[in-house]
Amino acid sequence: MDTEKKIKILEVWIDNLNKEEVLNKIKYFLEEDKFHQIATVNPEFILEAQKNSEFKNILNNSDLRVADGVGIWFSFLRFGKLLKIKITGADLMEKILKIAEEKNIGIFLAANQEGLSMWEETRGAILKKYPKLKIGGINLNKKNPKFKIQNPNYGIVFCNFGAPDQEKFIDSLKLLENSKIKLAMGVGGSFDFLVGKIKRAPKFMRAVGLEWLWRLLQQPRRIKRIFNAVIIFPIKIIFTR
Repeated sequence: MDTEKKIKILEVWIDNLNKEEVLNKIKYFLEEDKFHQIATVNPEFILEAQKNSEFKNILNNSDLRVADGVGIWFSFLRFGKLLKIKITGADLMEKILKIAEEKNIGIFLAANQEGLSMWEETRGAILKKYPKLKIGGINLNKKNPKFKIQNPNYGIVFCNFGAPDQEKFIDSLKLLENSKIKLAMGVGGSFDFLVGKIKRAPKFMRAVGLEWLWRLLQQPRRIKRIFNAVIIFPIKIIFTR
């Protein structure tokens, strides 16, 4: 199968890199003196992008767009491609945290003040795994995130607003003055996983692409989102020429 570096799924570009290539690109971002945005693209992102041109443009202009979810894997097959790796925002965040500790790079957490996990408790959970990290943060109203980073020396920002709010917020950080941010990524429910307020699916369920079922059992209110991801998205992919 064709193993080109990226493919467009319903007008959204996704990079087709293996694990080593993804990590090497992240390390390169952290060495470069400029801002980089990472997006973990799942079926819900692509569906939202169909009706939200601003969101679609932000995704397509991101510096790295990794595939998140088995639906993306099947989408690649539908168009005769083989996806090298799918990785969730939670898993990619863990890998970036490890790199940040090794390189002594500060982390900033932008948390939804109406969400389950505030930045302070997320910081505590991270420090249990990565005690050498310097971590700051703020709790914000995701619909009106008036924001001014207090210390410009944080190199990495994680935001848990959920799509598309987190991607729009991250895109706005490009306008900050005197910022040292080199990498920023939306991480959805990853703070909740770290704090332990929501349990992740067992590894075998993640491996076979059934993490969505686990999330539905834990959070029945997600049924509309999951219906879109596992029913509407595949239908759109099947009938796309």
